[in-house]
Amino acid sequence: MTINLICLGKIKEPALKSLIFEYEKRISKFAKLTTIELKDLASEEVASEIEKNQVIEEEGRLVLSKIQTRDYVIALALEGVKMTSEQLAVAMNKGFMLGGSQVTFVIGGSLGLSDAVKKRANLLLSFSDFTFPHQLMRLILLEQIYRTFKINHNEPYHK
Repeated sequence: MTINLICLGKIKEPALKSLIFEYEKRISKFAKLTTIELKDLASEEVASEIEKNQVIEEEGRLVLSKIQTRDYVIALALEGVKMTSEQLAVAMNKGFMLGGSQVTFVIGGSLGLSDAVKKRANLLLSFSDFTFPHQLMRLILLEQIYRTFKINHNEPYHK
């Protein structure tokens, strides 16, 4: 089993890096995890809606270039479905069956995901109506991925 994590932007905070590394290590007992960090093209100088849309589209092209045809893609999006950890565990199992044992998660940039990435996704997933920093969202997602493996292997994990 392989999990790909496509993220726009790099982790800058040392404390978050450490926690992310811990969950990557835990996940590695269950699956191969590959993290692909792409440059977040948005900047404070991006002002107009046209410019924002251009950034979103270009980031979308970058993301799509990293997704293979057979991948089962779960993209994080505010308009996605909300699930319990148990429901995500079922969705990941389905993804491994349909995606040739490969599930790809996508965390978009600060402006969101392009429509093309959303259309390519097999599942749009929302963790909350809140907006989270992308760095923190990566940690939360990795924790949930680890939790789904524990659930699917009938192993205890704190609640």
